[in-house]
Parts: sequence; C-alpha cells; structure tokens
Amino acid sequence: MTSIETLRAVHHPTRRRIIDHLYLHGPAQVGSLARDLEQQVGSISHHLRMLERAGIVAAAPELAADGRTSWWRLAQDTLTWSVEDFDHAADRTQARAAERLNIDHQLAKLSAWKRGSDQADPAWRRAAFSTEYLAKATPDELVALQAALHAAVQEWRDGIDLDDGADREPVFVFAHGFPTRP
Repeated sequence: MTSIETLRAVHHPTRRRIIDHLYLHGPAQVGSLARDLEQQVGSISHHLRMLERAGIVAAAPELAADGRTSWWRLAQDTLTWSVEDFDHAADRTQARAAERLNIDHQLAKLSAWKRGSDQADPAWRRAAFSTEYLAKATPDELVALQAALHAAVQEWRDGIDLDDGADREPVFVFAHGFPTRP
C-alpha cells in the first residue's frame, strides 16, 4: 500500500515534473534538473530529498565524476493507489486532495495539448486520441479491466526500442473507470 507521505511527496507540482523528467530522461544531476525545469538548484535539491524520503528517487553517486555533482535516479516508476487504501479519516481527506491534484494534473496536460494541437505536426494530430466506453460490470470486473489496461500499457512501453534512432516525443496517456448513470 502507498503511504500518505508518499502521496504528499508525489503530488506536488514540481516533484511531479522531477519524476516525469527522470522517467523520460533517466538519471540526472541536480543542476541539469534545475535548468531543464527552470527552477533554482536549492529548490530542486529540497524536492529531491522529499522524494527520497518517500522512496520515489534515490541518489546515484556512482554517476558523479567528482564530489561536486549530485546525481539522482528513479527508485520507483509506478504508483498505484486508491482513497480506499486509507482507513483513518485524516489520511482519507489527504488522499482525496491528492486525487483531485492528480485529476487537475491530467486535465491540465489534456487542455495544454488541445490549446496547442493546431500547431503540432499533422502526424501527432492524427496519432492523438480520445476514447470512451460504456458497459455494465461488477467491481471485480472493473478491477480486472484496470489490471488488463496496466498490463497492455506496460507491454507497449516495454516493446519500444529506444535505441532504434527513431525521433520520439514524450506522450501522456490516462484513463479513468468508474460507475455512472446514463
């Protein structure tokens, strides 16, 4: 189970960007993270320490050419959780807040794409998608769908040959499944 401390650490906007950067680009120095994310080195160092305490990132001293550079890598690249994971009222309240921040993050990414998509390469405009489905299911069947979607995305990610020389851009995919009324 994910701890409430992990949720607090991960759902800060700067920390979320650090995690995304490390996932997409691999281990990085504090200075290059600060430059790429347009942040101060001290701020990045603070956020990395918060993520380290939560077990999300780890120092990578073996990558440093000298003692003056601080390298970091992801220690955990997936995080799955539910508000229902938390029994105490205060933790559930914080988990709901983290859930709202997560949804805001997802919708902000979608909104940014929609605002700028007219200027995007036509191949990316054709590749981008939106999909939705309506079905009847039990809670267990919805859990099974979540597991199948996770497995399909993981298989897709693992099948990408990052060394083939193809020009790739970061892509963001998200989905939600929940009970509804017509």
